[in-house]
Amino acid sequence: MHHVTEYVGADLSRIIEMAWEDRIPFEAIQREFGLNESAVIRLMRQNMKPGSFKLWRERVTGRKTKHLQLRSPDVIRAYCSRQYKRF
Repeated sequence: MHHVTEYVGADLSRIIEMAWEDRIPFEAIQREFGLNESAVIRLMRQNMKPGSFKLWRERVTGRKTKHLQLRSPDVIRAYCSRQYKRF
C-alpha cells in the first residue's frame, strides 16, 4: 500500500484529475495507483483549498459513477467511450 505523501508531480496530477472526473470510479484509481477511496480523499484534502475540497466531496459522495458497486453492471469501462479515437 502506498502512502499518500509518496505521490508527486505527474502521478499526483493524474490522481487528482481522475478523482475530479465523474466517470472514473474510485476503484479505477485503486487499480492504477493502489489508493483506496479514503486514501484518495486524504490526498485531495492535502492538495486542495478547503472550499474546493468541500465542493468535490459534496459532488462525489454517493455519486453512482464514482462507485462501481452503485453503477449499473453494463458500465464497466474506466474511460469515456469518446476518450480514445479509433480508426
